[in-house]
Order: sequence, then C-alpha cells, then structure tokens
Amino acid sequence: MTVHASGDSTSPPDRRPPARAGARVGGRPRRLALEIAKFGVVGGSGVAVNLVVFNLLLHGLGSGPMTATVLASCAAMSSNYLGFRFFAYRDRTARTRPQVVLFFVFSGAGVMMESVLFSLAYHGAQLTGPLASNLAKALSIGLASAFRFLVYRTWVFPRPRPRTTGAHRPGASRGPDALPGSRRPAEPTRAGR
Repeated sequence: MTVHASGDSTSPPDRRPPARAGARVGGRPRRLALEIAKFGVVGGSGVAVNLVVFNLLLHGLGSGPMTATVLASCAAMSSNYLGFRFFAYRDRTARTRPQVVLFFVFSGAGVMMESVLFSLAYHGAQLTGPLASNLAKALSIGLASAFRFLVYRTWVFPRPRPRTTGAHRPGASRGPDALPGSRRPAEPTRAGR
C-alpha cells in the first residue's frame, strides 16, 4: 500500500523518475535552434563553395552566367550532402538509397529555384557586374536555402519515429514461450505513467 503526502489514497502513485535539474529547459525551441545553427554552418560552407566556383567560372574562366550558376550550385550541393549527412543530421536516419535520391531530387529543385531567381536578377534586373552578380547569386541562394531547410528536415533527414516493441503493442505475444493465441495485457505508455 502506498501512502500519499496529500492524504488522497485514491490517486495512483507517480512512477516517473525525478526530473533532472535543467532537463527539458528550452526543450523543443532549443533543439530547433541547434538544428538551424548546424544547418547554417553546413549551408554557409556550401555558400562559400557556391560563390567561389561561381566567380571562378563566370569572372575567371569566362563561362556564361547560367552555366556558372548551375555548376556552382551543383558543386555546393555535393559538399552540402556530406555536411548534412555527417554533421547537421548525423543523429537521424542512416544513409539509405531513398535518402540519397530524395536529397538530390530536392537539391535539384533548389538548384532550379536558385537558377530562376538568379536569372531574374541577372537578366531581368540587369545585375551583371562583378559585385551585382554576386549580390544576385547570394539572394538566390538565400531564398532557395529556406526551401531546402524545410524539405531536408521534413523528408530527407526526418527524425526517427519512436519504435514500438512487441511488448508495448496491445495483443502482442509474451515471447517465444507463449502459447499460441495467448495475449499480454497492454502496458501503459510513457505518457500514461
């Protein structure tokens, strides 16, 4: 029999372990801020790769502006995959073929978005000089990055779903020694404890 400090013997005892000091302080907002910071580090390095390759191709080697922007974006996309996979989202799902395919499909969509935005600024707004073309490139990268952040965290590197084991599913058998057709009563979930 459990005695409660409040004197109410009808309420069940609290079986949760005592909360650690500082646990859950900031919780979800803190995780999101950390995720955004890591995305920013990888994205920042990708922007550097993008701008270096872009300037090398456009102003150094004399490539056309659209060729330079697409090739620079593809180079950044490749370096970003490594950064996201092994740094920003390393705690998420393991590398799988669908993950790689989704990354490059959404990155390709981001490159298209970036290229259209760059073209509008470069050709439409006549931002053609060295400084103006870099400004157009930076703006197009920034807008496309917002799209990338949302799709990468949602579909490419999603948070793993909590696993349910056989012991926690209602109607699951007790194990290899259980009789056929016997069922274990459902156990309360963590939220119900």
